[in-house]
Formats: sequence, structure tokens, C-alpha cells
Amino acid sequence: VVSTQSTGSSGINAEYGKQWYQRRVRGGTKIRDLCLDFQYTPGSRVYGYTEHELKPGGAGVPVTVHNMEEYADLCRSFCLHTGIRRQMEAFRSGFSVVLPISRMKMFVPAELQLLLCGEMSPQWSRKELLQYTEPRFGYTRESKGFLNLIQVLLEMSGTERKCFLQFATGCSSLPPGGLANLSPRLTVVKKDVEGGPDMSLPSVNTCVHYLKLPEYSSKRNTATTAPPVHSGEGIPSQLM
Repeated sequence: VVSTQSTGSSGINAEYGKQWYQRRVRGGTKIRDLCLDFQYTPGSRVYGYTEHELKPGGAGVPVTVHNMEEYADLCRSFCLHTGIRRQMEAFRSGFSVVLPISRMKMFVPAELQLLLCGEMSPQWSRKELLQYTEPRFGYTRESKGFLNLIQVLLEMSGTERKCFLQFATGCSSLPPGGLANLSPRLTVVKKDVEGGPDMSLPSVNTCVHYLKLPEYSSKRNTATTAPPVHSGEGIPSQLM
């Protein structure tokens, strides 16, 4: 069985190669049994090719424990640099039509991420929730059901907040400026159901950020029906 020790390379490439090896080789598998060579094979035919030589004659060079770090480095370079160079140049050209790249120097990377992607770690306070969330059609800012929801949202972790936003708005992040700049604002309306509110589930119109929430009998019941964990349907699993 091959060893996972470095073959002498140092720095990030050696560590990357070791991590790649540990992910690909399990349960005592010998690396030669993977039948790899110095070609990159895409995961879909949509890219228009079935393999690409990572170096001249790569189709005839098997990957071994002695050259696996070189293989991992060439794969990374192809996937993140040389293999997407034309696409990135086209993106740069198109982006420059809207905003010249030279103007981007005024922003630090964190500011650009915020402008392009919004708030990736949603933050809100009780004051912001009460100010920028609209209770309507059966709910007021003093309604027990609405206030229970506000408290549940405050107690959510960052991951839970992202999942709630995904469910309620169709997007897991907030725009720059947070809830104040969410448009349209999150609206919470009372959902009347037969059999009592505790027997029903919330529903949403994501395009208008419209949350239809039964007036549950307690905050605990509200929490169990507005949880963070998603199912494959995009609805919180505990709502199912």
C-alpha cells in the first residue's frame, strides 16, 4: 500500500497533493488501481471535449505515488487558470462595458463581495426586524404570533438565518444594507386554517417576499415550523 508522505516537495503543492491522495485513496487502495493518467476528464460532455492532456504526452503518463503532487497541481491549474482563461477574458470584457475594471481599484475584496453577493452572513436586530418587516392582513406589530416569529428569528444562528431567507425570499443572502434594503420588504400575513393553527404549516410567495404564517399557540410551536434545515424541496424539513 502506498505511503501518504510527501515525496520531497514543500509548501502548498505538497499539502494539496497529500489531501487529494487522502480523498481519492481509501481502504488500502493502490494508486495504480485508479488507472489515472495526466489527462483531465470533465464531468459532463456539455463542455465539448472528453479529455485534455495536462502536459505533452500526458495520455501515456500514469499517475503514481511519485508524481501525484504534480498531477494534482496541474489539475488545479487547468480548472482554475489555463482551462478557463478564455471564459474569464470574455467575462472581463463584458464586465468592463458596465464598469471599467480600472474603477474597481477603489474597492477592497470584501467590499466587492458585499456589492456583488450581498450579506453572506445575515445579521439583524430586534429593532430592524420590527422596523423592516411588515405585518398585514390579520397581524399587527403587537400580535402575539408576529412577535413570536420575531423572537424565533433573533435566536437563529447564521446558517439558520440563511436557510430562512432562502425559504421566505428565494435567496439565502440579504442585499447590501441588510433588511433595510430588501425589496420588496418581508411581509408576514396571518394564515387562517381549519383544524387550528398548530396543525398547519407556513407557506410563501417568494417573488414578493410574502410569508403566510398561522398564529401558533406558542413561540415553541412557531420555532418548530420556521426552522433552518432545508429539505430537497427548498422547504424547511420540520415543516414537512
